[in-house]
Amino acid sequence: MGTKKAAIAATLANLSKADFESFCFHLIDSRRVPRIKVENKSYLEVTNVIVSCFTENEAPAFTSNILRNMGCSDEANDLDSRIAAISANAPTGAMGAAPGQAAVASTSSACPTGKHFVDEHKLQLIERVTNINPILLGLQDENVIQGEVYEDISYHTPGNQNKMRKIYDLALKSGTDAKDVFFKLLQKHEPYLVKDLQKK
Repeated sequence: MGTKKAAIAATLANLSKADFESFCFHLIDSRRVPRIKVENKSYLEVTNVIVSCFTENEAPAFTSNILRNMGCSDEANDLDSRIAAISANAPTGAMGAAPGQAAVASTSSACPTGKHFVDEHKLQLIERVTNINPILLGLQDENVIQGEVYEDISYHTPGNQNKMRKIYDLALKSGTDAKDVFFKLLQKHEPYLVKDLQKK
């Protein structure tokens, strides 16, 4: 089935020369990758840079997001399909967690108080969530936030706590569906924090 890194490489390899150059421009413009690591590099070298700057789990969503922003939706969808197939065949637990994490937390978003998990534990989540970048990418991929909001929070808002406050203010006001997406992303990227809060 291959790896997520190989799926990214295959997607970049299928881009036209012009689209690949545009991808590298967007990659540099994201302010997450230094220009020197991308300019005049091959698709394999660029893939290595993306994975090293993020992780192999986070890199596909970041790559897919750039492809969509530059108008290559078909290529983004193809990458998403490759990643979904890899994840479906990988020995992972719920939400793509590593082996041993499958039973880390309950899948229920409701608390004993009747409140939604993200409402009940708002203050603790603002204080303690650190893995924010992949959560933001997930919120954008699920259309909970749009590109302008993603860029505002990701690039122009300093500090994890301030980013989390903006997620609550800008992303979760739309209702339960948005909160459910956020909860699932927390389960995926902050499983032990979710488990700890569910004990309380």
